[in-house]
Amino acid sequence: MAELIPHPFGALVTRMFTELETEKSIFDYPQKKFFIGQSGRDYSVKFHGKNSSSPLGPASGPQTQMAQNLVLSWLGGSRIMELKTVQILDELEIPRPCIDMQTVGYNVEWSQELRVEQSLHEYVKGAMLIEILRASGKLDLAENFGDVLYDMSVGYDLKGIQSDKVRRFIEGMLDASEVVEHYRKQIPEQYRQFRNLDFQTKLSDTLTLSTFHGCPPEEIEKIIDYLFREHGLNCIIKLNPTLLGKDQVRHLLNGIMGYADVHVPDEAFENDATWEQAQGFVERLGLTAKTLGLGFGVKFNNTLIVENHRNFFPDTEKVMYLSGTPLHVLGINLVKQFREIFGDQFPISFSAGIDKTNFADTVALGLTPITVCSDLLKVGGYSRSSAYYKELNSRMDNLGVSDIESYILKAYGNAEQALENIGLGVGNVSGPDVPLADACRKTLANGGELRKVAGSEAPVANETFEKWLSETKLLNTKTYVDEVTTNARYGIEQNSKPPRKVGTMLELFDCLTCDKCIPVCPNDANFALKIPPGETEILEFETNNSGWAVTGRKTLKLEKKYQIANFADFCNECGNCDIFCPEDGGPFVLKPRFFGSLESFQSFTNHDGFYIEDEGTERCAPKVFARFDGKEYRVSETGNTVNYSGPDFDIQFSKNDLENTISGEAKSSVSFLNYEIMQMMRSAISATGSGSYVSAT
Repeated sequence: MAELIPHPFGALVTRMFTELETEKSIFDYPQKKFFIGQSGRDYSVKFHGKNSSSPLGPASGPQTQMAQNLVLSWLGGSRIMELKTVQILDELEIPRPCIDMQTVGYNVEWSQELRVEQSLHEYVKGAMLIEILRASGKLDLAENFGDVLYDMSVGYDLKGIQSDKVRRFIEGMLDASEVVEHYRKQIPEQYRQFRNLDFQTKLSDTLTLSTFHGCPPEEIEKIIDYLFREHGLNCIIKLNPTLLGKDQVRHLLNGIMGYADVHVPDEAFENDATWEQAQGFVERLGLTAKTLGLGFGVKFNNTLIVENHRNFFPDTEKVMYLSGTPLHVLGINLVKQFREIFGDQFPISFSAGIDKTNFADTVALGLTPITVCSDLLKVGGYSRSSAYYKELNSRMDNLGVSDIESYILKAYGNAEQALENIGLGVGNVSGPDVPLADACRKTLANGGELRKVAGSEAPVANETFEKWLSETKLLNTKTYVDEVTTNARYGIEQNSKPPRKVGTMLELFDCLTCDKCIPVCPNDANFALKIPPGETEILEFETNNSGWAVTGRKTLKLEKKYQIANFADFCNECGNCDIFCPEDGGPFVLKPRFFGSLESFQSFTNHDGFYIEDEGTERCAPKVFARFDGKEYRVSETGNTVNYSGPDFDIQFSKNDLENTISGEAKSSVSFLNYEIMQMMRSAISATGSGSYVSAT
């Protein structure tokens, strides 16, 4: 279902704890794959002066637009949440499908799919769920892995950002007290102990500006100046890869990496800010931020606008947006170019093709936050980020370090040269700097937390340490750019093979049940439905002058131990599950679809699916509403009597003796196939208890 519908907060709380208790997972993320920190390891960094337990976060995109998405990101080890961009135009019609991850990443979806006010509420709900989970003691969270930051994002022009709608959003993020109290009251009675938590009400005072493609440079500068002065926000500008210039982008993308069929239109360069223009507004805004006592930095980078040369998106889309692997090379080259001008003067946020291999590399450059989108859309979903830490831990172990700053200094072997560059080279030191330089070298060789050594004579020594760290970041950047630009893993040959397809078509039941479609959905819309395997007799009846008679007997056979289903309220039909499903047709299209309310079931009449009432009574089972091939059916029970109705029939019977008790009206023969399927769905959801979105209340 293309329109996302937020889930009730109380139901999310119930689902979270019930599923953890019964299934050892949260929102279909297995507990064994959570990353909750590591004892003796400090991944913490500073972002606009605030502490975060890790530089890793989800990028502003599909992983950060709904409450459960934020929890899933957090469980994967993300600690700086770059929330999905909001803008004044919040009733967009986005083409479907909108995400193509067959090889590298492409998309035509670029803004929030909720109303602006809904986005605020989802962000508050997500933050509260994380705080409840932390306070519950259900997870063995490492002592130094609890600090999480939320970074809002707005776009795309000054007029829209100054509108009442977006202004209220920003003010709500700065003071979410009213929204927090609204949801505090919705915490279910069985979890009432969490109603007294001191929930964060200043959700964010940091903002990443999404400038999108073609935003005039003077407009960018005016927006940031407005956000500084009107709202007092610490700001990051997300910049476009076109800053490298037409020749360099095409040299890297089409030449070195070999993506010959990917064409960046000339208009992309003509409409975007040039390097000289960006350099100018960064300098001026940096001075303004310093005067106002606010933080300011840049983000590399936005997606790259390219011509739609594939047959995945609708023909109406003449351009699409490149992400993933090749964007990493472009982004890292921009980091180098920026630092050649500005050094380490401004913090750099980074999002471009991050994965388990290069996350540790970008940490070594001192980039914060390092955000991910495309890689988390692949098989494994949010759990892929735990592998980022595995690689980082391996490198930190090999270097004998336990904190990020020490890792930066030792990662590429540039610390000695950095000391030389800041005047602490061997033979160049005199006076009080001699013991400091000697201590730094000794700790480099023998291990230890380098800031503690260099900062032992604070504050003078701390200033020296910061210079040393900054110089090392610059040298590491040069080292990494030289290595990554020609690395074959970013080229077309290693990124042109789509996920395997087996040539069979999906059906309502009994697919391969490889489960790939469940974690690749960023909204957790796909889930396992526990219907036992077996055979069910399907009767067909006709009525005549002498009554009802059985005219056919068939068998519905289910062979798999469970089935795959889809929760319509969380499905925006992005198409990502279809990409990774080995069979054709798309799980979000052909698998059983459940609606979260009767209202949504009745509103989206072009979608087949089911709605099951929240609960029945002692005498009445929950009603089941269904749509098959666009035609609606209904099953209700009162005591032992069943009422089953469809487009041209309305019949009743005893559930213990169907053949001998059936009565009612029908214009033609009545097959009980849909009835048996509806009963299976009700039984499966009832058996799940509160462990699914369909049944959690």
